[in-house]
Amino acid sequence: MANFVHQGDLPDGALAGAQAVAVDSETMGLRIGRDPLCVVQLSDGGGDAHLVQFDRTTYDAPNLKRLLTDPKVVKIFHFGRFDIAMFHLHLGVLAQPVYCTKIASKLARTYTDRHGLKDVTKELLGVDLSKAQQSSDWGAAKLSAEQVAYAATDVLYLHALRDRLDQMLAREGRDGLARACFEFLPHRAILDVAGWEDVDIFAHS
Repeated sequence: MANFVHQGDLPDGALAGAQAVAVDSETMGLRIGRDPLCVVQLSDGGGDAHLVQFDRTTYDAPNLKRLLTDPKVVKIFHFGRFDIAMFHLHLGVLAQPVYCTKIASKLARTYTDRHGLKDVTKELLGVDLSKAQQSSDWGAAKLSAEQVAYAATDVLYLHALRDRLDQMLAREGRDGLARACFEFLPHRAILDVAGWEDVDIFAHS
């Protein structure tokens, strides 16, 4: 198991042949349009994590963009709505096809309202993730070892979570509903970028 930090883009051949890639991002905050994208982390489920760090002056990352839009590679997120929106805004691409473990958890684990990555990973995989670096300075010129380790853990378990949640979704008869939600998710992210972030377009009022 190793963590690799790349500047500006994935190297040629990285994650080649993967049918599914776990993806997450780190930003300077959670406000779309105000807070820039700083880091994108990825894993093919084999135990390694690849971090792409941006200097925030350019987001010209052809290898990363190609992977995010590859129709043969499923991108696995946890709360993909935010990451997909940030990629659309900063990288100019729409990530798809996608799978979101948070949506899957909300559809399958209706016995709880705890759907954060830490909670879902602890219950379903028995892994207790540390969130100590969640609010650290991701815009720093050099990432600390603690930041790299934190970013990596956010993607290293998503493949296993998808497997467990798929079993639960099938058991509850909600797998088809989940797939429909995943297909809509990139469009929900576009709405966020376009200004409907805090508006429920399906609400009566």
